[in-house]
Amino acid sequence: MAQKTFVLDTNVLLHDPDAMFVFADNKVVIPMTVIEELDMLKRHNDELGRNSRLISRKLDFLRSKGNLIEGVKLDNGGIIKIELDWDKELPPYFIEDKADHRILAVALKLKKEGEKVIFITKDINLRIKAEALGIVTQDYEKAKVHPDTVYTGFREIETSQEVIDRIFSLGRIPLSDLKKQINSDLSNVYLNEFLILKYGKSHSLLLRIKKNNKTNTYEAEVVSSKEVNVWGLKPLNVQQRFAIELLLDDSLNLVSLIGVAGAGKTLLSLACGLHKVIEEKLYRRLLISRPVVPMGRDIGYLPGSKEEKLSSWMGAIYDNLDFLIGKIYKYDSEKLQSTINYFFDSGLIEVEALTYLRGRSLPNQFFIIDDAQNLTPHEIKTIISRAGENTKIVLTGDPFQIDNPYLDASSNGLIYLVDRFKGQELFGHITFTKTERSQLAALAAELL
Repeated sequence: MAQKTFVLDTNVLLHDPDAMFVFADNKVVIPMTVIEELDMLKRHNDELGRNSRLISRKLDFLRSKGNLIEGVKLDNGGIIKIELDWDKELPPYFIEDKADHRILAVALKLKKEGEKVIFITKDINLRIKAEALGIVTQDYEKAKVHPDTVYTGFREIETSQEVIDRIFSLGRIPLSDLKKQINSDLSNVYLNEFLILKYGKSHSLLLRIKKNNKTNTYEAEVVSSKEVNVWGLKPLNVQQRFAIELLLDDSLNLVSLIGVAGAGKTLLSLACGLHKVIEEKLYRRLLISRPVVPMGRDIGYLPGSKEEKLSSWMGAIYDNLDFLIGKIYKYDSEKLQSTINYFFDSGLIEVEALTYLRGRSLPNQFFIIDDAQNLTPHEIKTIISRAGENTKIVLTGDPFQIDNPYLDASSNGLIYLVDRFKGQELFGHITFTKTERSQLAALAAELL
């Protein structure tokens, strides 16, 4: 098979600093314009700046193994090369001094020289332009997971009333016996997955797949039917009941909740976090963060201290905290504000931008990351690696509400994490399909 030439756009490397190494035994070309763009970003004190510096270090290491202009041979048989020249005969409607067009012109030059070129970019408009020039172009597909096939964390199984009653009376049942009872193939069932056994519309039983450490086998355990009340909240549907089960389980260090707006992902996470930190005192702090990515047009720089700036980005978090803590004092504004101030001043609750978490170690904390769908797989990995001893991380988000211009429903870090972690003993996940915010919110999620 003829060797292919993959020309990488800047956004691909920023999305995954290891992207240059994943094209097997093919040729990877990085235009000099990409190096210039990385150089302009290297002083930024954010994830883009850190990734640009990381890429530069990787290229510098390769430089020690050979001449990057001539091409450096990799252990996998591939070649990485920096290209200085580009096609000077772009159509008149392409502006030559625009960085994107110079990168495209590199791909065009190599194509004219007879190479089998594939241009890789996460910029949709640039892919359209590449196709207009006759260049084969693709999105960066590594770490993509189709949202329709992502693990949901639960499944429904039709069975008989007799089977439901029998399993309920047992309390737990080996998975091998459950398969025989319900006459269903559960070979692809995952640890911490929930099963909803149903008979008609009025009879059901909730089970959770757990591991029996003595026999090293899986078994299904009946989820308690006892009424759950966490910080004044009761589950309004079965998915919320499953989420609370995972959030309150101290054996799980990582929980992800995805789904439509208004499903209760953030509210339930905060309620369980307050319960674990304030009531049970199991964790030292409730740490809440979210990526600073604007929806729509950015309003520019915000005045004030870091805390004052964050109050604008964390409005949804503060709204939910007001609601949860306000329920205790029947929304007495003076007591509400006094309690919230105490929680923040004493360090029991901390709100932080993800940008400032790099380098920190986070032991003994209940850590909620809201709007995690705006993070890349690399960023998710960086954040989770911050977790110290006895820290629980909860990620929430809606993969169809992404504000990051280079991510979509199938390439964001939250979906990637769910796909890679499913079945791990310390991980639990639930996908919400129903909104409980209001009838209007439910209609908006369904119709818009």
